[in-house]
Amino acid sequence: MNKQLFQINRNFIICFIVSASLSAIIAQLLSNYEDHFTTTITIATGYVIYFGIFSTLFYLDNKNRYKQMKSNLIRKEIFAMISSFGIGEIIYLAIRWPSLYYFLQINVEPYAASLISEIISTTCYMITVSVFLRKTKTF
Repeated sequence: MNKQLFQINRNFIICFIVSASLSAIIAQLLSNYEDHFTTTITIATGYVIYFGIFSTLFYLDNKNRYKQMKSNLIRKEIFAMISSFGIGEIIYLAIRWPSLYYFLQINVEPYAASLISEIISTTCYMITVSVFLRKTKTF
């Protein structure tokens, strides 16, 4: 595995740990609300946390690298990354929302439901993004 793909996956894991932990807390705090509301707010909170941290880590990992690259290569790489992340996000949401909602419906504790759902959907997300980044020869 090359260095950039390793860094992206490392960043995914860091973001996953923080986001999953805080999402579990939010899910538990919202346990008295309707399941669809708890599911939606928990996932939205996780997104804000995840992408805030990921953006910062990605910038820190790549700021020097992008300074040395030609602008057309940067655009090509960023387009490929956005495409790969977009496909990953579709898969993530297609798994995360229904699974969290389902676990809440069958009365799994909200924090556990959030963690289980996050593990399943993030694993699928990481695999999807990694495969697409390799297939597009981005990294």
